[in-house]
Amino acid sequence: MDIRLTDEQELLKSSVQRLLKDKYSFETRRKIVASEKGWSRDHWKAFADMGLLAAPLGEEFGGLGARPVATMIVMREFGRHLVVEPFFETVVLAGGLIEAEGDEGQKQEHLAQIASGDAVWALAWAERKSRYELYDVETTARREGDEYVLDGTKIAVVGAPWADKLIVSARTSGARRDRGGTSLFIVDRQAANLHLQSFKTIDGRRAAEISLAGVRVPAADMLGKAGQGSRMLEACRDRAIGALCSEAVGAMAELNASTLEYSKTRKQFGVALGTFQVLQHRMVDMFVALEESISLSQHLTLSLTSPDGASKLAAGTKSKVLYAARFVGEQAIQLHGGMGMSDELDVGHYFKRIGAIDIAFGDSAFHLKRYARAA
Repeated sequence: MDIRLTDEQELLKSSVQRLLKDKYSFETRRKIVASEKGWSRDHWKAFADMGLLAAPLGEEFGGLGARPVATMIVMREFGRHLVVEPFFETVVLAGGLIEAEGDEGQKQEHLAQIASGDAVWALAWAERKSRYELYDVETTARREGDEYVLDGTKIAVVGAPWADKLIVSARTSGARRDRGGTSLFIVDRQAANLHLQSFKTIDGRRAAEISLAGVRVPAADMLGKAGQGSRMLEACRDRAIGALCSEAVGAMAELNASTLEYSKTRKQFGVALGTFQVLQHRMVDMFVALEESISLSQHLTLSLTSPDGASKLAAGTKSKVLYAARFVGEQAIQLHGGMGMSDELDVGHYFKRIGAIDIAFGDSAFHLKRYARAA
């Protein structure tokens, strides 16, 4: 499957490619990741000025209107350059939830700030016992007058140390593993009684464990309807998988390109590695894995706007694409030999990012089971 881009989308693609080629080299990324903050406000502002943060949003918020396709374009190029700035967390997750479920006041206030780059967001849904189940929520939210009081803990909240706002899932009714009864709340990251324990992830990003001990949130900051949090997060997960698979495709494309180039220049026994037939076969397998993944991710991208949803397709795509991405990463490291294991070479960093994508919103095994249940 191939997607024919509109003129606007082609312009978006070429603009992102040009910006990242000029401003986001691997060495630049290494410096950003090693810095105290772990991300670049200057690059974030450049993304906003170019309209990347608004692109996946509706036209009324300055976007292109073709939400999933715009997300696919940006995420694929970000995957090629291992961009660490929280586009996925802010625009895809939070922006997608607000646009899909927020009331008009919430949309006007928050989406404008996201599009302009003035606000960074993170989604806090995972808990210690929940594994990958969105409905398994122990954090509670009890109503007190015009406020809700939140108590609980969230883990592995990627982008939280950078965030101005959080979207937090909490149980407003029912038992811990009930599929209904969870709600989503917009929480200021500087709210009283909210504490963060920050840490660096394996792929060089920043995440945090969040403790909520009597955090008060205005009732008006509930996102969507009470008790519908799991349903909203399930739709968000499908959009997230589409974006992550596009990012994985971008990473795979770079791994293939760098491996092919290395095989042409590295010599063994007086000849280039690429002349050995067995290695040619491996690189053909890597190429096939990439092409299959491109087709699957594009099919999912086009299906995300379906009124019937795309949960089954998202599950199958996540399982297949990330299996292929791990294969490509493993082959790239091995074909680069000892260099492939070094921190100075970008190959290992792509492989780490692929590993992080694999476990985000459920690993391949989880989604394979989910696909089987839906079949």
